[in-house]
Amino acid sequence: MRRGREGGGQVSDVSSPLRMGTRRSLMATTQSGLVADRLTALTGRPVELVGVTTFGDVSKANLTQLGGTGVFVSALRDKLIEGEIDFAVHSLKDLPTTQDPRVTIAAIPPRDDPRDALVGTAKLADLPPGARIGTGSPRRIAQLRLLRPDLEYVPIRGNAETRIGKVTSGELHGVVLAAAGLGRLGRESEISQIFEVEEMLPAPGQGALAVECRSDRADLIEFLGVLDDAATRAAVTAERAVLAALEAGCAAPVGAYSAHQGEQLILTAAVVAVDGSRAVRKSTAGDPSASANLGRDLASEMIAEGAGTLIGEQAH
Repeated sequence: MRRGREGGGQVSDVSSPLRMGTRRSLMATTQSGLVADRLTALTGRPVELVGVTTFGDVSKANLTQLGGTGVFVSALRDKLIEGEIDFAVHSLKDLPTTQDPRVTIAAIPPRDDPRDALVGTAKLADLPPGARIGTGSPRRIAQLRLLRPDLEYVPIRGNAETRIGKVTSGELHGVVLAAAGLGRLGRESEISQIFEVEEMLPAPGQGALAVECRSDRADLIEFLGVLDDAATRAAVTAERAVLAALEAGCAAPVGAYSAHQGEQLILTAAVVAVDGSRAVRKSTAGDPSASANLGRDLASEMIAEGAGTLIGEQAH
């Protein structure tokens, strides 16, 4: 990976590489590389990766202490606005739900596995009481406590390799990570259990990537659109609309998952108390073309049943 040149290349200049910004972690560069290869295969345009270090990468604080939303995103957006990169690739679940008018999600490629996975030597049900499970996500902790309230859930930070290392060293009995990320890293063989969405709802947008560029680059927005998958965009739009309407950040104990069933979009969301004692879980169905409204309406129903109170308790 090397730094891009100063100034932005025009889309019409097919000989010069487009500069894609990415976080520097192995996970980020791997998934960004997949997007770059796909764009080149579809358009013939070369792409070079530009590594960017974000605040979330260097801070040692837990994600909840950092505020969660945007800590892996702002530095990449700064590079976009400054013209040092042409576009950026993010894990969609890291993006704030509040739109920044300076940037546009030009494409959401087809989604990988949205589910959560346990890396360890046994399935969750087979672990002994008191077993230590690592995760930095209040959403995962809350839902795990619904399944196994007798286990100890340990907040952890670090990249996937660091977290998995805590299992191989014996420090933890298991860690929970996104199945999509493990697949991109080629580490599926270390998964002891995939949690079905009925057991553990994923984070809104989990498994999906966002390709973002400046809003004033109409030519680039159109060019990057070849990567967009309409079905994935509709599904994740519904999920993120729930999160936005609940006024909850990506570190809140909110899970949501939407999938196409025939001509309808089925959306399920849940807010779970971090101690696992209470949950508000609801589902709805509607037209994929109105996915944002579907999410907002479901969130309103959840708020009426006390979801906002559960989020407020976690925040304090």
